[in-house]
Amino acid sequence: MKLERVLPYVKTLLKSSVSPGDTVVDATAGNGHDTLFLAQLVGLTGKVYAFDVQEEAIEATRLRLGEWQECATVIQDGHEKITQYVTNEISAAVFNLGYLPGADHSIITKPNTTIQAITGCLDLLKVGGIIVLVVYHGHEGGDVERDALLDYLQTLPQSFVHVLKYEFINQQNHPPFVVAIEKMKHLT
Repeated sequence: MKLERVLPYVKTLLKSSVSPGDTVVDATAGNGHDTLFLAQLVGLTGKVYAFDVQEEAIEATRLRLGEWQECATVIQDGHEKITQYVTNEISAAVFNLGYLPGADHSIITKPNTTIQAITGCLDLLKVGGIIVLVVYHGHEGGDVERDALLDYLQTLPQSFVHVLKYEFINQQNHPPFVVAIEKMKHLT
């Protein structure tokens, strides 16, 4: 197949923006898959900051990192607080919106904190850097976050960022989609 599925497409986007030695953010560490992938991209000279509010996500991420723990800082806190921990310029950030698979489905990402986190990442993002969001919206509250997110992103000036929505439109049951935000210049 020539059209990449959602999760492989996320990796393609991240690979195109992240180099060894970079600083990056996993805003929703979850089970640590993206944190590990980012750690492998930045290498031992880079830094990954991974955030999650749930202790089980933090533990799963640390366990998954294994030998890559040296280049990752795993933080049990909300992604809206990214700028309290990260001060370096970042080349990329990744978000998986929704709930932690296999955990309490009532603990979900929320529109206000997600938008605050994206705004913080945009401030830290280098020109040419990318923020990639996987929007899972088939759960209770997911449609509210999806709509608020898309409304917010449509207000961003196109001279500042390019925003792409990548989705399969003929799939059933609220398939996730990708939003990619590429920073074109610093907002003055």
